[in-house]
Amino acid sequence: MTDLTDVFESRLSAMPVVAILRGVRPDEIEAIGEAIIAAGITILEVPLNSPDPFASIEIMARCFANRAIVGAGTVLNTVDVQRCKDAGSQLIVSPNMRSEVIEATVAGGMISTPGCLTPSEAFDALDAGAHAVKLFPGELVPPAGVKAMRAVLPPAARMLVVGGVTTDNLQVYRDAGATGFGIGGSIYRAGDSAAKVGASAKAFADMLR
Repeated sequence: MTDLTDVFESRLSAMPVVAILRGVRPDEIEAIGEAIIAAGITILEVPLNSPDPFASIEIMARCFANRAIVGAGTVLNTVDVQRCKDAGSQLIVSPNMRSEVIEATVAGGMISTPGCLTPSEAFDALDAGAHAVKLFPGELVPPAGVKAMRAVLPPAARMLVVGGVTTDNLQVYRDAGATGFGIGGSIYRAGDSAAKVGASAKAFADMLR
């Protein structure tokens, strides 16, 4: 687990973006993923409410081994934690904070990033073993809220703002103390071509560089 944690932290430090590919199909995941990796973003997440998500995760795990962290999103229960692991997922992301999901993720040797909206949830998530907290929905956590949470959470705690982040407000969130970002529709929307996705991913990557 230490090795994967180190890889996750290294990739997040180098390029603090998780690309959220909600709605992606298995027949396009390789081309979409390649375009995002080429832009410099190397943490990819397929939410489980996408078409045939486990097939997409399996393809990513096979095609992007050693080049990207492969993740699953919208993981709500321990049964799906195991299914994600079996498919090759290394990262489990949830919209909510459930200690049993965090504990199952850690026990399975994967990275845990649960959704939190309050300091209480964030502290509970870290106590349960989460490797990072996902501040979600980001639209409800303005930069001032991120700054306030950053002031009370452990200095080493990683906070990812997810939801409502664009190239226009990204720097403001960084200045407030956000460690990284989960970017969905601003990078990928269902039906987008690989070329369009690559260009969108590059815009974020260039700004963060």
